[in-house]
Amino acid sequence: MPYQIKSDECISCGGCQAACPAGAISEKDGKFEINPDICAECGVCADQCPVAAIEKK
Repeated sequence: MPYQIKSDECISCGGCQAACPAGAISEKDGKFEINPDICAECGVCADQCPVAAIEKK
């Protein structure tokens, strides 16, 4: 299952986007989203998140 960002907990730091080796994370209007079709399910983004706002679907 791909990862998802819980938008109500995300602080929009951008650490996940910078760390994603698949380039699956994009930012729009100050919110970050993970494209499930690109997500490699590696968990690097979740490891980088300082507020644990990323989880597996």
